[in-house]
Amino acid sequence: MQHLRTTQNIWQVILASSAGTLIEWYDFYIFGSLSVIISEKFFPPSNPELAYIATLATFAVGFIVRPFGAIVFGRLGDLTGRKYTFLLTLLIMGGSTFAIGLIPSYHTIGILAPILVLILRLLQGLALGGEYGGAATYVAEHAPDHRRGYYTSFIQTTATLGLFVSLAVILITRSLMTPVDFNNWGWRIPFLLSVLLVIMSYYIRIRLHESPLFTQMKKEGKTAKNPIRESFGKKENLRLVLIALFGAAMGQGVVWYTGQFYALSFLQKTMQIEFVQSNIIIAVALVLGTPFFILFGSWSDRIGRKKIMLAGMLIAALAYYPIYSAMDRIADISQKQEITAQYKIESHATRNDSQQLTLQTTRVHTYTDGSILRQTNDKKELTVSRIQAIWLIGLIFIQVLFVTMVYGPIAAFLVELFPTHIRYTSMSLPYHIGNGVFGGLLPTISTLLVARYHHHLAGLIYPIAVALLCFVIGLITIKDRKNVPL
Repeated sequence: MQHLRTTQNIWQVILASSAGTLIEWYDFYIFGSLSVIISEKFFPPSNPELAYIATLATFAVGFIVRPFGAIVFGRLGDLTGRKYTFLLTLLIMGGSTFAIGLIPSYHTIGILAPILVLILRLLQGLALGGEYGGAATYVAEHAPDHRRGYYTSFIQTTATLGLFVSLAVILITRSLMTPVDFNNWGWRIPFLLSVLLVIMSYYIRIRLHESPLFTQMKKEGKTAKNPIRESFGKKENLRLVLIALFGAAMGQGVVWYTGQFYALSFLQKTMQIEFVQSNIIIAVALVLGTPFFILFGSWSDRIGRKKIMLAGMLIAALAYYPIYSAMDRIADISQKQEITAQYKIESHATRNDSQQLTLQTTRVHTYTDGSILRQTNDKKELTVSRIQAIWLIGLIFIQVLFVTMVYGPIAAFLVELFPTHIRYTSMSLPYHIGNGVFGGLLPTISTLLVARYHHHLAGLIYPIAVALLCFVIGLITIKDRKNVPL
């Protein structure tokens, strides 16, 4: 069916699919990027640490329900088509994100605030569960067989670029107002802006045609009668689903979230790096690393998907502990020498959520390595020197490289694993369990491990163990099927 794929320009297909997927990831990750502020706004203020863990758990709920979205929308995509299914997921995601920006704070509506956030987070997870499989399948079914890894790798950049865009919008919004205004109401703007992005993406996508392979299959009456039963009820296909999950997606999920979200959480909560500086560090590392998704996707067309993905998991598992140890040392105040002559105390008035005027006192410590620690009540913010920030960008960039190795080729790998008539359903479920459950729970599990063992690096136990387990399973079970005809 290769000749069918010339009905639309492949770059038009990639642009439309990638734009929508990027916006959905932006919507999904705004919540994670603002998790520290959200924990203060929507959860009881009596226990800040518990509120933050509750926020991470709410964030994780969006991941946990992604497999259910994969089943619901995957079935719809295999029955009615790829195009209209991921149009629907786009609208659900955009509407939910916009609504989060409108929810009053816990101070205003009490327990109803976290309940509403949870419901909208569930809708976000369901929508994203149906988005990725549709976009990846749609691009793959237009791409030539020998360049499938290359073309689908553009879809793979959207998750990281979505995170980058979320950070960029947050930083721009923060720079246009005072920190107090941003904390009070400015943080809502990135959520509300999503409605404009969704309208633009919907306009681009509505003009696309259906996948030529699906159109031909539907014309010939070969579409699946019951995609869920055929995907998971037949022993042969269920085996492929399990290989995709435990031999690839599980490890890919934890490597993805460790290198980006856990890295951001580690900077802000463990190292206590100042909000703007920590986001800039992550954003720069993401920009530097993004081209490697395409490099490894293209490379997988030549040497195979398996070698690159499994190498990424193994190297990541071996490198995480020394990388995070090096990051931790940069923020270790006990190893820094303070310039006592530059110690000062600043006082300023601010308004809390109930608009009451309060006086805040900030103690400012300056160190010989260029670091500055600002302590306001129990809150600490460390601004590191430029050279230290560059070191942190480098350490996170290395982690992003691991992400690109495991994530760049995986769309092509999953598409090639399953037959066309059940592809949307079959590939979506293992992908979203691997990313949504094993990956999405990583920030919460790692935070709990740190609290349990009282050690900064205890959170790494989880991603290292899962990545190594997936490497072993993948090494034994995966057979490379690069460039097979669809």
